[in-house]
Amino acid sequence: MQRNIFIVILILLIFFVISFLTNILGPIIPDIVKSFSLSIGLAGFLPFAFFVAYGVMSIPAGLMVEKYGEKPVLLLAFFLAFLGALLFAIIPSFAIALGSLFLIGIGMAMLQVVINPLLRVAGGEEKFAFFSVLAQLFFGGASFLSPMLYSYLVLNVHSGRSGFLFDTLNKLVPENLKWVSLYWVFAVIALVMVAVIALVKFPKVDLLEDERMDVGHSFKELVANKSVWLFFLGIFAYVGTEQGIANWISQFLQTYHNVDPATNGATVISYFWGLLTIGCFLGLILLKIFDSRKVLVFFTSGAILSLAFALFGSKAVAMNAFPITGFFASVMYSVIFSLALNSVPRHHGTFSGILCAGIAGGAVVPLIVGGLGELFGLQMAMLFLFVPLAYIFSIGIWARPLVNNDTISSIKDIF
Repeated sequence: MQRNIFIVILILLIFFVISFLTNILGPIIPDIVKSFSLSIGLAGFLPFAFFVAYGVMSIPAGLMVEKYGEKPVLLLAFFLAFLGALLFAIIPSFAIALGSLFLIGIGMAMLQVVINPLLRVAGGEEKFAFFSVLAQLFFGGASFLSPMLYSYLVLNVHSGRSGFLFDTLNKLVPENLKWVSLYWVFAVIALVMVAVIALVKFPKVDLLEDERMDVGHSFKELVANKSVWLFFLGIFAYVGTEQGIANWISQFLQTYHNVDPATNGATVISYFWGLLTIGCFLGLILLKIFDSRKVLVFFTSGAILSLAFALFGSKAVAMNAFPITGFFASVMYSVIFSLALNSVPRHHGTFSGILCAGIAGGAVVPLIVGGLGELFGLQMAMLFLFVPLAYIFSIGIWARPLVNNDTISSIKDIF
């Protein structure tokens, strides 16, 4: 079929928006804690409300796409994100925040299910790998930029600056809740995406056999397979680790090193996501040279060491070690996902849905860290992150894929 570069650009934009809305929680948690007088334990329910939506919606979203098509699901996803952001912006409170984040999370989970098959069709199967990497670049770029937007808004709203943006936000946002301005921006972005998608004609997507979701025989066969659950726990552990670090970096630096979350704290989180993105590209090269299990063991070892330095080092060490942890976390998701799919002979579409449900690890692990933080302090609580990291390390040892990743015989073959 004729390729549609406009749809490809739109999908890349959707990747950007998903990341922009998803990874802002870490920078603003200290502000939410302060604004609503929350304990560390209660703050842990914020990422829980968002990421538990992935566990709830990943498989149903796949079924919705097959029944109704991509465009209606995309429209509903962004409309739910709009409602969630608008609700939080209008009524900023902790209870509303939980419901709002859950709605946004439902929308983001639906988007994740739609966009990869759509990208394959719009960009062409022969270019799917290239566009997938480009999509990750957009995803990482948004994660890098969203904390900077947070800093920009917090420093300039109710600061005496004039202009349409600040004059509008000054009227909408309470002076003591300047960070709420982010959710007004998010609401506008989501609404614009609804309008854009409503006007766009989407290509027909014929799902490949491996992309289809089957909750009947295939699902029963997979859940009876021990390896399926082991790899599900791998995705659960990775996303839990990623969010457990990213969501608590700013609070940790503020608590133990008096780092301002609106400036230096947000910058550290930006660098965490920035290095995670850069690490993806290095990982692509290494996976052409070494077996993916060896790469996973190496990068996980680096993440363990970096996290240890971040938790017990000086202020300067912590502010550098946290971003380096992001660098070493970069290849984990893709390696675990590929090892998982290469470890079963069939039903990859249904298996992908099960694995995507493991993104709910981003709900559970930060919540556990928050609960332990109530009892032992955040520094000791973040030691729990070594548990999922140890499990990820073990995958590189016990995984026995049916198909190993393709490696090269010489460096020149990379290019």
